Amino acid sequence: MGRARAASKRKTAKKEEEAKSSSSQEENAAKEVQTKAPRPRKRVKASKPENEPEFFQEKRNLEDLWQAAFPVGTEWDQLDTVYQYNWDFSNLENAFEEGGKLHGKKVYLFGCTEPQLVFFKGDGKIVCVPVVVAVVSPFPPSDKIGVNSVQREAEEIIPMKQMKMDWVPYIPLEYRDNQVDRLKSQIFIISCTQRRAALRHLKVERVKKYEYCLPYFYQPMKEDEFEQSTEVDIIFPAEPTPVICEFDWELDELEEFVDDKVKNEEITEDQREAFKDFVKEKVREAKKANREAKEARRKAIEEMSEDTKAAFNEMKFYKFYPVQTPDTPDVSNVKSPFINRYYGKAHEVL
Repeated sequence: MGRARAASKRKTAKKEEEAKSSSSQEENAAKEVQTKAPRPRKRVKASKPENEPEFFQEKRNLEDLWQAAFPVGTEWDQLDTVYQYNWDFSNLENAFEEGGKLHGKKVYLFGCTEPQLVFFKGDGKIVCVPVVVAVVSPFPPSDKIGVNSVQREAEEIIPMKQMKMDWVPYIPLEYRDNQVDRLKSQIFIISCTQRRAALRHLKVERVKKYEYCLPYFYQPMKEDEFEQSTEVDIIFPAEPTPVICEFDWELDELEEFVDDKVKNEEITEDQREAFKDFVKEKVREAKKANREAKEARRKAIEEMSEDTKAAFNEMKFYKFYPVQTPDTPDVSNVKSPFINRYYGKAHEVL
C-alpha cells in the first residue's frame, strides 16, 4: 500500500513538472513573438487595367479628293515632296456641302503644283504647293492636253489618252462599295494610269513630256488673247548659244531688232540675213495661226447648239489652295487666280 501511494506521488509530481515545463515554453514563445521584428508584407503586383479601345478619327467623305486629282505637269521626282505635308483641303470638301459653291453641280477637277517661296515654322523654303482647279460644266471642258515648254519649238495639242490621262468619276468614300451609286457620280477628275515604276523603261524625252503638260481648254465664245497677240517666240539655232527672244511685229522694227542682236554679239554679222529670214518666217507662221484660230472659232460657234453656247458662257473656274494649319506652310501670300495659258484666270480663288 505504501508502494502504491509512493508511485501515485511520483506520477503526480511528474505531471506537475510537465505542466510547468509546457507553461514555460508557451511564455518563452510568446516573448519571442513580441520581440521579433515583424516580417515585411509581400508586395502584390497591381493588375494592369485592360487596354482601353483605340479610337480612330473617322475619315471624311471627300478627304482624298485633292490627292485623287492628278497633278498635271508636276515633275515625277517632285511628287513625293508634294505629299510630305498633311495639306488640308477642307475648303474644297465644304464647297460640295449644301450652300457651297459646288453643291449639286457637275464638276471636273484637275490638280497642279506651284513652286513657291513660303514660310513654315519661321523658315523660308521653296515648296511645291498643290492646287486643285474645279470646272463647273455639264460636259468635260476638254479631252486634250497642251504640251509646251521654252525648250520646245512649238506647242502640241494632243488627246489626253496619248499621255495615259482621262476624265474618270470620283466616288466619295461612303459610296465606293455601291456599284449603282458609282454610276451617279457628279464629280470627275483627271486621272493618269502611267505607273512611276515603269518610267525607267521609257525614253527620257517621253518622261520629260509629262512635265510640259498643261490641261487644255478652248473657249470658243471668247476671243483668245493669243489670237490677238502680235508677239512670236524666237529660238534661233546660233552657235555656240541659241538666241532666245521675242519679236513683236507691231512694236519692233525688224532692221533695228537685227542690228541690236549683232551689236550685242548674240549673232555674228555673217548670221544677220539668216536671222532676219528666220524671224520673218516665224511672223508669217504666227499670223497664219491667228487667222486659222479665228476662222475655227467662228465656225465652231455657227455649228454649236444654243444649249452648248449657254454652257460655255456659264462655265465657272474655281481655284483651291490648301487651308492654313499649324502642320503646313503658310500659302496665304502666294495665291494667284492664274491657272495656265489655256484656262486663263479663275473666276474665284479659295
